[in-house]
Amino acid sequence: MNTQVVVTADGSHSVYNAEVGHHYHSVYGAVQESQRVYIELGLQHAFDTIDGPVRVFEMGFGTGLNALMTLREAIRHNRSVEYVAIEPYPIPADEAQQLNYDELLHTFWLADVHDAPWNVPTAVTPYMMLTKYQIPLEQMLPVGPFDVVYYDAFPPEGQPELWTQEIFEKVASMMHPGSFLTTYCSKTMVQHNLRAAGFAVEKHSGPARKREVIRAVLK
Repeated sequence: MNTQVVVTADGSHSVYNAEVGHHYHSVYGAVQESQRVYIELGLQHAFDTIDGPVRVFEMGFGTGLNALMTLREAIRHNRSVEYVAIEPYPIPADEAQQLNYDELLHTFWLADVHDAPWNVPTAVTPYMMLTKYQIPLEQMLPVGPFDVVYYDAFPPEGQPELWTQEIFEKVASMMHPGSFLTTYCSKTMVQHNLRAAGFAVEKHSGPARKREVIRAVLK
């Protein structure tokens, strides 16, 4: 896999995938994008509306940033998170070791989330049970229902097959009514396919250089 660690505008790292032609995170700030889209609109909203452990599914484990930030918030709020992520093409171990997220976020677990074995539930800390699957979404078995979905695939220009009505229907089958999906991509086609798959689409203000992002609630 042809990938390279790069620095984004807020000083945090991302990874550029030359085969797909896209970055794993916004070049205008990886951490601030994850904070807005997945933590504020996703996890924190789940903490506000759900009692007990929160079940999170991440489409695209990638750099591990979303998992790391989720663990940080779980500890801050004294909440338990069951976190399931898929990543068919993990980044090389040497690139994972270069990422500066622990330094920027004042955390200590980036190596732990990357080193967790595949296909085995792993207690990263008492606050997070992490299970990673090295498979594409099409092969994901129904292991939900999940309370919140972080939909962090490459954009439709790079992976159009991951933004179809059919794929959102598969994701919906792993959720329950009232659970929700958050994503950085607000293209009209994506909104249409989410609605066709049974979601009510909410538009929210985005991070830097991003006018709006999506939280989609399953009806």
